[in-house]
Amino acid sequence: MKFHKLNSRMKKIVLSILVVATLSSCSIYQKYSRPAEVSTDNLYGKVESQDTTTIADISWRSFFTDKYLQGYIEQGLKNNVDMKLAVERIRQNRAALQAAKLSFAPSFGFAPSFSTESSKAYNPTRIAYSVPITASWEIDILGRQLNRKRSAEAALEQSKLYHRSVQTALIAEIADSYYRLLMLDAQMRVSRSTAASWKENVRTMKAMKEAGMTNEASISQTEANSCSIDASLFDLEYQIAAAENNFALLLGTTPQHFERGELNGEDLKGEMLMGVPAQLLSRRPDVQQAEYELQLAFYNTNIARADLYPSLTLTGEGGWEKTLANPASLFFSFAAKLFQPIFQGGKLRANLRIAESRQREALLAFQHKLLEAGNEVNTALALCRSARSKTEIRKRQVKTLENAVYSTRQLMSHSEATYLEVLTAQQSQLSARLLQITDRFEGIQGMISLYRALGGGSEEPVVPEEKCCNKRCKKSKKQNKK
Repeated sequence: MKFHKLNSRMKKIVLSILVVATLSSCSIYQKYSRPAEVSTDNLYGKVESQDTTTIADISWRSFFTDKYLQGYIEQGLKNNVDMKLAVERIRQNRAALQAAKLSFAPSFGFAPSFSTESSKAYNPTRIAYSVPITASWEIDILGRQLNRKRSAEAALEQSKLYHRSVQTALIAEIADSYYRLLMLDAQMRVSRSTAASWKENVRTMKAMKEAGMTNEASISQTEANSCSIDASLFDLEYQIAAAENNFALLLGTTPQHFERGELNGEDLKGEMLMGVPAQLLSRRPDVQQAEYELQLAFYNTNIARADLYPSLTLTGEGGWEKTLANPASLFFSFAAKLFQPIFQGGKLRANLRIAESRQREALLAFQHKLLEAGNEVNTALALCRSARSKTEIRKRQVKTLENAVYSTRQLMSHSEATYLEVLTAQQSQLSARLLQITDRFEGIQGMISLYRALGGGSEEPVVPEEKCCNKRCKKSKKQNKK
């Protein structure tokens, strides 16, 4: 009677545990949804619009139309080490997801045994052997396996976004380095032309001194300016060499000279500046990565919460056994095991608090990434607007200084101006032309920054599949494709 009462009491305890676990599992089974406190309102300040013609709608090949640059981007995407590492991360997470999916299925084991026993009391020797197959299956009543699978799915998507983020950053860096080389080439051409002009000025000043039209001080000033420009040529040569070495590193090749076009012939999609709707934020892979990190923390919290409640495991064993004294026979056994942690409660609750803290930390990181994204877009737009505004002003400045050089030459021919005034006008003209080239590069740099800030173009990165190591793997992949 006492045993019967004890058995009934245990049934009630087990039943109450299952009821509590079932009620608490409602939150454990929930899928991730973006928290209400996360908002993209006014993220881009006053530049939001509903224009759908944007950088994000075109591929990088349509955005960067320079034929040399397109070839270098393809070379960089193929050879860059960071791209290869990103692919390996995707492969690792694919395997982890496959393992998480297989955890839903029961596990089987094969454990054959053989034994002998010999003693004086028994004749002949006793021999026994069995060939059992064991099975174990954890019933996912509280969503442990489900949350592990969802966590693995989020990790895989996060690794794909990391690959895309690396691709976008690499394309932007290659384009920026390429146009920097074009800028340095343009500055070198202007400086060489000016250097030749100043050498002619020195010869003219010396001829004027012989004619008594100027003095030694004017010649010295002209020669000093000429030497300054000659020295700047060596600085530009060094900058070009350093830029080519950095460019080679991005492409994953050895330092060399790279064929390229001219800065004046380049024109990125400037009209794309008009459309920057807030929903383009979803194209930024680093922002999506931050949200998937929040998803990972959310599901890990669910797993930690599920660990507080019981787990139900079904086990079975069956096979064939035989002894020398008995004929062969089949056997089968089945058991259900319910495990409820008791003395680990403090540790498991601590793990839950840690998981909840990491989830809050991931939420803060996601919110900060949103603000950072908006800041980068605003900065890129400001750079584009600034460069565009300076373009017309710089053109007028260069044109005005050209007129000034021409006018002072005319005045000097009528002895109404000195040659030093001509040299001063030429110096100002050189500075303005160099600044004009820099402004042109800044405009292109702003467009590249905007391309990167908006998460790149519409073309998705191609992630290669894993290589099959046997015929069975290749056959299954062909069947999946069909």
